[in-house]
Parts: sequence; structure tokens; C-alpha cells
Amino acid sequence: MAVKARPPHDRGAVLWDPTSGPSRMLTSSIDRWTSSLLADDGVDMPFMGGSETITATIVAKSEGILAGCAAVDHMLQIWAGGLQISWSHGEGRSIASGDEIAVIKGDKEAVLAMERTVLNLLGQLSGIATESKKWSSKAPGQIACTRKTIWGLLDKWAVHLGGGLTHRLSKQDARMIKENDLASMYPEIEGNGARISRYLSEVDIAECGAFLEIEVREEKEAIMAAFAWSEKRMITGCDRLVIMLDNFGPERCKAVADELSEMGLREHVVLEASGGIVLSELEEWRECGLDVLSTSTINRGTEPLDLSMLVETI
Repeated sequence: MAVKARPPHDRGAVLWDPTSGPSRMLTSSIDRWTSSLLADDGVDMPFMGGSETITATIVAKSEGILAGCAAVDHMLQIWAGGLQISWSHGEGRSIASGDEIAVIKGDKEAVLAMERTVLNLLGQLSGIATESKKWSSKAPGQIACTRKTIWGLLDKWAVHLGGGLTHRLSKQDARMIKENDLASMYPEIEGNGARISRYLSEVDIAECGAFLEIEVREEKEAIMAAFAWSEKRMITGCDRLVIMLDNFGPERCKAVADELSEMGLREHVVLEASGGIVLSELEEWRECGLDVLSTSTINRGTEPLDLSMLVETI
């Protein structure tokens, strides 16, 4: 990495703390998604408990990174408060095939009704965390997901648990300006480069959230953005600008990074690549001098971790 400082895309702490667990923001998201998942599975009111008790064990049938325990805890607390669950492994921990993950005890009807949603949650989120770990192990501190998600903040939480960067948590969390935004803001100005320069000269960084990011499609747009921001930064002392190089490819990205370094502008920006990034070419991407590699591959279309629930006694 050309810039050693952690990129601003690292927003996982807003969602999750290893000591205190999920934040209010993440808990609210868990509430929304679990309610919807249960409703689709025919559960529309909390279980009040019954006379017949069973014990069930959740077992891993493949290896990976465990994620979603807190989501299951919250869901059971709200929808099946009489059930007790004890975990053998915690969030973000490695698990192997055959490992017993957790034991659930309580009302038979509640256990069997919650089984599918519990396994779906753990399987999907653990699958994302596992894929995130696979990528982030090869490019530590560089791999970020995008706002393209399946389960919103839950996806981003799983990416975080796997060692990836969350990127923006919402559209309001940080500001990203794209070509369509600039065209609608400055219809009277011709050329995206000129629009970028105008926008960056006018924007108030204090209103941009966690960071400001601007998407560019040409090398000259990246240089114009970096130059405009360097002038603003020297006057105001504001944070670095994130420049997304959209569909540039490794060679073009490296050329831009090298040119910005030669011009003395590299220190003022965080360079992010997006588009066409695949795991098999990750080494080539890592060597092109960028700070962040963002992809939706680590959380969309990932294979869920294979888990099962086995009833021990009835």
C-alpha cells in the first residue's frame, strides 16, 4: 500500500464491538431482517413456551468463519424467549467440519419452528465472513465490500468479522459523488473533469459524513480531482479525498498512482479500485499501488456455510 494509514472505509466499529457486541444500529438491522425472515417462514408471533422440552445441537459440516451468533441471540430473545442457547464458538472464530457450534434447549415447537431461520442466518453470514477472510488474508486492510448487499448491514457486519472493510454503511454514512450526480448538479458545465473541480472547490467536508469519495472514469479526472483537493487540503487541513478508479484495471490504476506520486499529489488522496476485481488476480491488484479494492463478490452470491441442527432428545 502506498499510504500506510488505515483507509476510512473501515466502519466496522460502528456496527460491532468485540466486548459489548452489536451496536444499536446493527441491532435495529437485525430486528428488521429477522422479523422478515420469520414472517416468510410463517412465524408471526412470539412463542410462549410449551410442556415438551428438547435439546438440539448446531453442527458445522464445512470449515470457515462463524458469523451471526448475535443475530440469533437477539432473534431468540424476542421471538422465543424461553429457549436457551449456549455457544461453543464465538463471532469471527474459525470452525472446522464436525465442530459443535451451539446447543439450544427449550420448547419443542419453538426449537423446530426457529430451526430453519437460525441455520439460514448463521449459514449466510458465516459464508460471507468466510469469503471475506479468504480475500482479506491475501490483501490485508485493502478489501472492501460495496453498497450492493443481500441483507444490508448484516452483510457488512459479516464482512467485518471476516477481516474486510465495510465501506459506507448507508448513503448518508459517507458521501460518494458519481458522474450522474455531477451532471445533475452542473448541467451548464461541459466535461466531467471541470464538474469535479467545481464540486470539490465548493463542497463542505463537514457535511460529508465519514469520508468523501468521488468516482472517476478517466486518468485526467483523477489528476484534476487530486490537484483540486490538494489545494483545498493545504488551506483547510481536511481529510484525504477518496478517488474511485472505476473499471480501470490494474495497469491503468498503477499508472494513475505513479503519476500522482510524481506530481506530489498522492498523499492527499485515498485511491480505490472497483470493477472487474477477481480473487485469482488479487496479487496483481495488490501491486498496483492502491489503498482499497472494493468488490461485491465477497458478500453477494457467496456460498453459505454448511450447518445442520440435530435434535438429541425428545
